[in-house]
Amino acid sequence: MDVIDRNKALQIYLIGTLGQIGLVCLAVFLSRRVVAVDYTTPAGMMAIALGGLSSALWGTVLSVKYKRKELSAVLMDFFGVLQRPGYYLLVFLFLFLDFFSAILGGGIAIEVWYTPIILFLKALVFGGIEEIGWRYFFQLVLQERWNYVASTLCTFVAWGIWHFAYFYVEGTLSVVDPVPFLFGLLTNCFILSAIFNVTRSLWLCVMAHALINVFSQIVVGGDACVAYVCRGIIIVLAIVLGREKPDVMKNNNDQET
Repeated sequence: MDVIDRNKALQIYLIGTLGQIGLVCLAVFLSRRVVAVDYTTPAGMMAIALGGLSSALWGTVLSVKYKRKELSAVLMDFFGVLQRPGYYLLVFLFLFLDFFSAILGGGIAIEVWYTPIILFLKALVFGGIEEIGWRYFFQLVLQERWNYVASTLCTFVAWGIWHFAYFYVEGTLSVVDPVPFLFGLLTNCFILSAIFNVTRSLWLCVMAHALINVFSQIVVGGDACVAYVCRGIIIVLAIVLGREKPDVMKNNNDQET
């Protein structure tokens, strides 16, 4: 992908993704003057779907248009469960570190055994599918120009803005504690970007994202200090594993042009 196409693609992705969820926010704002619109109402669920699918929609469109991928190839990558066992171990290593404090001093709060399965399937659609946009397209294109850390931080900023808009649509913005949430989001950015850089697997990012969402809902307790230390370790580990050698990046760029 040449420089003009790359910059145009990144601009279209951000304008499309943030613009779509921004318009949904405006519609929700106006609607709430008349009726309740949040995750408990049909209108709210429709708004959540329209806003939540924005990154996946624009990531798919631009992967097809600018990276010249077939739609079928994107779908195959999304459901590409056949990966090396070592790659799955990498995902579970990151998850183990991310929730280590809860493993030490917390617990799991579920009413019935199949609750995590239902939550996981839901998280694939309302969570994991975002990876088509943020890691599969946006950060991958950023890394054609910038280094791994800078690209991850840029993705974190855009992803953070998108999330706060999503929380507004969902009706949960008032209960979000910004500092812990943003640090957790930054950690997740490094986890998911490192997984993708090492494995080049969209599915593993989708799965990891969905599992993070599930565990965040069912895991309770744990020491906050241990959690912050573990997340610091995760970021360092992700930087070590996620950085690509210049010749590898050059080969990837050459394949796209």
